[in-house]
Amino acid sequence: MEVKAVAKTVRIAPRKVRLVLDLVRGKNVEEAKGILKFTPNRSADTIAKVLGSAVANATNNHAQDASKLFIKACYADEGVTMKRFMPRAKGNASQILKRTSHITIVVEER
Repeated sequence: MEVKAVAKTVRIAPRKVRLVLDLVRGKNVEEAKGILKFTPNRSADTIAKVLGSAVANATNNHAQDASKLFIKACYADEGVTMKRFMPRAKGNASQILKRTSHITIVVEER
């Protein structure tokens, strides 16, 4: 049975999150935690929290064994985009898009 955890409106661009998610997709949970611990990206900490939440959901809500779990699917969808403006030369302004992402991790027993 697959169990998932979602973190919504995380203030990291989905393009940057997907780079780290590609490293752990299909791996065992323990191996994925090790990879995330030594990945220097800012999104690795958030992904590790979501992974821990998915494992906790599987063990507490569905009575699955944590040592047998693997990451079946993980993806980052685009969340809301905050629009900000920065003053530029000659009285102009340019738009800055502060992107957010929804991170989803699905785990399942092997």
